[in-house]
Amino acid sequence: MTLNELRYAVAVARERHFGRAAEACHISQPSLSVAVRKLEEELGVTLFERGHGEVTLTPAGEALLRQARRVLDEVGALREMAVQQQDQLSGPLRMGAIYTIAPYLLPELIPVLHERAPEMPLVIEENYTARLRDRLREGELDAIVVSLPFEEPGVVTLPLYDEPFVAVLPAAHPLNREGPLTLDQMGDATLLLLGAGHCFRDQVLELCPGCLRTATADGSVSRNLQGSSLETMRHMVASGMGVTILPCTAAGADRYAQRLLAVRRFAEPVPSRRVALAWRASFPRPQAIEALRRAVLDTGLSCVSFIQPGQRSAAE
Repeated sequence: MTLNELRYAVAVARERHFGRAAEACHISQPSLSVAVRKLEEELGVTLFERGHGEVTLTPAGEALLRQARRVLDEVGALREMAVQQQDQLSGPLRMGAIYTIAPYLLPELIPVLHERAPEMPLVIEENYTARLRDRLREGELDAIVVSLPFEEPGVVTLPLYDEPFVAVLPAAHPLNREGPLTLDQMGDATLLLLGAGHCFRDQVLELCPGCLRTATADGSVSRNLQGSSLETMRHMVASGMGVTILPCTAAGADRYAQRLLAVRRFAEPVPSRRVALAWRASFPRPQAIEALRRAVLDTGLSCVSFIQPGQRSAAE
């Protein structure tokens, strides 16, 4: 039994497909298949049910590969510890962030972190929360920045900042002539939402259930439109397609002339999200995590409320 055989089997379990697993491991599919079969023969159990389409884990495979992930995680921790024993701020840090945070935090974060830890470049991945959770758990990422709530066994979560939501409207929209806006008013307009799978969409709909329109009473088309990203939705608002709700860092009012776009704050209680840093409790470079946390707090994002360790935020 070799570590590579364990890695290949874990990759097959993750991808549920031998071809995709081989591609992820940068080897040929026949080589990967032979290695997995050899592992099964040595263990004396069948790890996978092989069909024409998706590969399925057997009950024995579920248990054994859960332990294989722990073994690989510990081996990775051992190697990290050996390399970083003298300087935890030396060597890449693999960081993930959700799509609605990364484009707005990273341009501010990277210069600050580079100045403080020039030997610790970031290897960055943007993805959905569910995918980042898997990659963090499997040791493929060292830390992730996500929106709370987020819970995972063996993972430490530390709040970074509270970020209010804002309304983004075409400059000539009637809501611009109203007093302080409410979420209900946004739900009565043609509202642009992110597509399914984005946690920000779920947060908006949790705060404003009436914002989801599937069809009008006469069966006509929905009054919701979907955008693939916050950037796309802001562009659609500027073009007059409707209104939207964005995290304040994504509002980008300065990118359009005021005659096209207006950004409005909501009346109290202001809807918001809490952004947090998460990492495995076993990660052997706590100084790297602390450097990343401090760099986030020193980015100077103007519209958020930063949370110091042990501090109770305004949202509590």
